[in-house]
Amino acid sequence: MFDSAPDPELPATATSCPRPRALQQSPEFARALMACGQDPLMLGDTLVLRRRFPGGLRLAMVNRADLADPAPLLAALRENGFARTPLILSPETPALHLSRLGAVPLVTPAHAAIWDLSGDLDQRRAALHQKWRNRLKHGAAQNLRLTRQNLPHDVRHWLFQADAKQQTLRGYRSWPIDLTLAYARENKGHAKLFQAFEGKEAVAAILILSHGSGATYHIAHTTARGKQLSAHTLLLWEAANWLAAKSICRLDLGLINTEDAAGLARFKLGTGAHLHRLGGTWGLWPPLGSILRPLARLDRRLMGA
Repeated sequence: MFDSAPDPELPATATSCPRPRALQQSPEFARALMACGQDPLMLGDTLVLRRRFPGGLRLAMVNRADLADPAPLLAALRENGFARTPLILSPETPALHLSRLGAVPLVTPAHAAIWDLSGDLDQRRAALHQKWRNRLKHGAAQNLRLTRQNLPHDVRHWLFQADAKQQTLRGYRSWPIDLTLAYARENKGHAKLFQAFEGKEAVAAILILSHGSGATYHIAHTTARGKQLSAHTLLLWEAANWLAAKSICRLDLGLINTEDAAGLARFKLGTGAHLHRLGGTWGLWPPLGSILRPLARLDRRLMGA
């Protein structure tokens, strides 16, 4: 259904699907960071971000990593000179056992919407919520042209401009544009821009970043006219089917915020995506672990599954 430019595509992979890793723990993300002058540290399969503040204070951050067993990571940090460095840990799943190490809860767990693409087309369609299915049918009946291409290296692209305005209005921050462009540049074919046009006017766009057997819904925008045409619904559906054909088996639709963005939350979950509880954010300073352990246990219920 897409009009596609002659660009490198994602290679089709084997039908078996290893458990995808979060974008923030992928080699693709590490390459983008390094291209922007940052120096991430890969310790085994875990990506560690490093920050140095004035006065020599260092901080290590681990975002959306598998910390079911944090011992190997902590040992690797010690071996690499981080034994006395404060750590910010944001596990992929609830990790109450971090409190036994003296990690202190900082932010309670959020939820992400994860869309399983491993089934066939009929299974994905059957999982759609009825209202989402109705909007999809409406969008398919419109005279929309869908396109797919690698993300152009253009800081002035209309999607970036629309997203910047949206961030200001809604009070959130996304990646810097330079980092997004670096991801596309360093990972050829892994930053796909999907757009819907009515005539020559772009009415919706979605930028999806792929990483291994997973992908992440990175930036999206729909105009007022696009909403009337259900363009976003149609575009996301066709993009998901294209990803599935390339053996991408999981699409991370991002965090769910039912208080400030209830409509977007309903849109994401209407795909049949399931709520995935993350592990929250913990602070750990290894030299004080035993001292802080009693404090760390105070919020176990809020940080748990």
